[in-house]
Amino acid sequence: MSDMVKYLEVARQAALKAGQYLLKGLTEKKTIDFKGQVDLVTAYDRKSELMIFEEFNRAFPEHGFMAEEDISKSGRSDYCWIVDPLDGTTNFAHGLPIFCVSIALARGQDIVIGVVFDPTRQEMFTACKGEGARLNDRRIMVSETEELDKSLLATGFPYDVRTSPRNNLDHFSNFAVRAQAVRRCGSAALDLCYVACGRFDGFWEMKLKPWDLAAGALMVKEAGGRITNFSGAEFELSSPDIVASNGRIHKAMLEIIGISFVK
Repeated sequence: MSDMVKYLEVARQAALKAGQYLLKGLTEKKTIDFKGQVDLVTAYDRKSELMIFEEFNRAFPEHGFMAEEDISKSGRSDYCWIVDPLDGTTNFAHGLPIFCVSIALARGQDIVIGVVFDPTRQEMFTACKGEGARLNDRRIMVSETEELDKSLLATGFPYDVRTSPRNNLDHFSNFAVRAQAVRRCGSAALDLCYVACGRFDGFWEMKLKPWDLAAGALMVKEAGGRITNFSGAEFELSSPDIVASNGRIHKAMLEIIGISFVK
């Protein structure tokens, strides 16, 4: 078994274990803390993160670990696991079944493995660099939509939407009158996976963190899509702003985003 196959299999099992734990807690009463005015965290986020960390620390003790909530570990190798233990916490806290576990493996700044598990639909998205993207072991590809006005797009809003003038409302308004429709599901990782499998034609968002983007970005690339920042430059893990698409509508999306910058 090659190293990459082993890394992917352990990531799949960790995502499955954490996802099934979250699914059992979906309808339970939750203790909710606030990291900001609208930024939630639950005990389920923290327990899921711990479960995933323990899996990786046992299997690959030399690897680093970076996650959304509490756990961070410097590794003795170039590899680092980048984890969102519960992407879609607000949905989860309200009992809305749109959330996932997102796990990526980076070697330096290069994302080499991505796993996103949606326990409510039992959908496991996986990708290995250079080997394509899959949904439950079925190869997936981005959509073939050519025109923005026939495109279904997705986005989200930053946690400082109430206080910051850079809050995506301007971009949302511009896209809403130019695309066929825009959806806001509440999980950036799932939005990116839906671009990868053709359910969405494009996605944009701002002020995101590496754990929001890492696995999903690889999924889109391996499914034949395109990923950049808002200026059209090559996407990097350190970039908080992202545009993902099937590639065919990417230029048009960047032009719409550019409208707000010239006002």
